[in-house]
Amino acid sequence: MHILLTGGTGLIGRQLCRHWLAKGYRLSVLSRRPERVRELCGEGVRAVAVLEELGQEPIDAVINLAGAPIADRPWTRKRKAVLWSSRITLTETLVAWLESREQKPSVLVSGSAVGWYGDGGERELTEESPPVNDDFASHLCIAWEETAQRAQALGIRVVLVRTGLVLAAEGGFLSRLLLPFKMALGGPIGNGRQWMPWIHIKDQIALIDFLVHQNATSGPYNACAPHPVRNAEFAKTLGQVLHRPAFLPLPAFVLRVGLGELSLLLLGGQRATPARLLAAGFTFQFTDLRAALDDLSARL
Repeated sequence: MHILLTGGTGLIGRQLCRHWLAKGYRLSVLSRRPERVRELCGEGVRAVAVLEELGQEPIDAVINLAGAPIADRPWTRKRKAVLWSSRITLTETLVAWLESREQKPSVLVSGSAVGWYGDGGERELTEESPPVNDDFASHLCIAWEETAQRAQALGIRVVLVRTGLVLAAEGGFLSRLLLPFKMALGGPIGNGRQWMPWIHIKDQIALIDFLVHQNATSGPYNACAPHPVRNAEFAKTLGQVLHRPAFLPLPAFVLRVGLGELSLLLLGGQRATPARLLAAGFTFQFTDLRAALDDLSARL
């Protein structure tokens, strides 16, 4: 099986490469820095700087995860343009390239996020729920999904993965929390009542592999554990795992002053559940937050 990945050098992409290399799959990664692909993704991974390098060689599946980190810096007008281009513009290029190919892959798995729903408050959000808030992150995800869905007209099965907060020891949002928590400066954000839809990296990799191979799956899937938690509970549990107190709150007004519009991403949340994944027969390895963090604790 030959799989093409965009965003293959990111947290999820690197883990997917290791997973599929172990299965003996052929992997190609589109990257702006092809010289680093083998180092980050594995010796058996082929790096391409432009899609045209692949010619017309057969590709069975495309995994589209490329996108600049959304929470790394404030959302200035320039930063918003980067976030948009790295997702929507790249996906437009990918779909146009797929249209030009004689042999087309059977499936396109394209990234998205639970931010698609906006700040959902107390509503339980399944894949059938509409967006509930009008913010930049929601607009970004909606446009990203709509662009990827154009591949359906080419006869390609399109799967949209709305990822929650990925728990991993190798990076991601958890790595940003470690220093303050280890220094006993961790705690809830704002009032701590916002919902956090989380997922262990092992389940994230397993569900993408599941969706690639389940021919009956298409459309959006919430990639998060069945039991989201409130921010205050998350902070308390992480503190317990790290054997540190977690009672120092980060006031909402500090975030608003320091981060501007980006603060909405941290002060809001989604009570998202993976209804369609469970209905499709996917089994999560980690459904309890404490168990998930305990699994990662030795490497944190």
